Amino acid sequence: MKSEVKCNVSEFIIQGFTDIPQLQAPMIGFFLCIYLLIMCGNLTIVVVIWSTSRLHTPMYIFLVNLSFIDIASTSNILPNLLVILCTKEKTISFVGCITQMYVFVSLSCVEFILLSAMAYDRYVAICHPLHYFSLMPLRLSAVLSFGSWFVGFLDPVGHAVFISNLCFCSDYYLDHFFCDITPLLKISCTDTSHVNMLNYVEGTLIGITAFMLTLISYILIISVILKIKSIEGQRKAFSTCTAHLTCVCLFYGTILCLYMRPTSSFSPKQDKYFSLLYLALLPMFNPVIYSLKNEDVKQVLLPTAPLVTPQLLTAAPVTPQLHTAAPASPVATPETPPASPEAAPESPPASH
Repeated sequence: MKSEVKCNVSEFIIQGFTDIPQLQAPMIGFFLCIYLLIMCGNLTIVVVIWSTSRLHTPMYIFLVNLSFIDIASTSNILPNLLVILCTKEKTISFVGCITQMYVFVSLSCVEFILLSAMAYDRYVAICHPLHYFSLMPLRLSAVLSFGSWFVGFLDPVGHAVFISNLCFCSDYYLDHFFCDITPLLKISCTDTSHVNMLNYVEGTLIGITAFMLTLISYILIISVILKIKSIEGQRKAFSTCTAHLTCVCLFYGTILCLYMRPTSSFSPKQDKYFSLLYLALLPMFNPVIYSLKNEDVKQVLLPTAPLVTPQLLTAAPVTPQLHTAAPASPVATPETPPASPEAAPESPPASH
């Protein structure tokens, strides 16, 4: 029997993970723990950076924005998934579905642009350390952050408009755990070529452009690091961008697997797990990858932790701090033997 075509759909049915009923209870506990960990980790990062004046630097401003993205993206989807698992109520209104899809795509676009801005910040910190605070002032980081959110939420307006005007089959049943572009196009009974074309055009404008800017930044960073003669110097310089590089690889890897392919190759089961990796694991690991392993943040969270030298920090420019700390820094005085201020410049360097 041929499915009836409906252009005025009032609701959709989201399958979620209800096709495996024996795992419903473990999944409720799993997703609840994941959501609480994401909220606690990212809110901790926001509060720590917001309340500590010495962390009000461009890199940490970007980290606050990244934490807001993680909080918003998971709050957009995981609570609704928990409701589906707990109540078996799998319907979502048409407006609610389109809104969920729009917010999800918007936040993904914001993250594309923000990761590119963070790559530029790492490029300035490593390649132009003495001019870091003139090339990357706080005002510029604020403008880049605002621009990321503005462009990110403007970009998917076309998707929301086009998909809202599609006609859907009478069995409007989404084989996914949230409203995403691909499953919605899959159940449409009308031509979706214009939406697919929009996906590739906007994917090129936002995704490919941001990726190329990130790639160019890291090519320049690596070329500068390779010019450092000592292996220890190379290691310390590269350690300032390993956290960002790790997140970039995970983010682009999952996005490419999810969206940069034809709709005909859509595999519901496979895409569920890729989406779960993007929505749950990345936001949970980002606080650890970026900030909780950073010595500046650890000094705030654990005041009794031993002080470390500025060059070991993983989220702040290296050389500018060494340059400004050279003239009789209070942090450096404990490492030199007690001496009068006049004799200090003539004393030999401490042995290692």
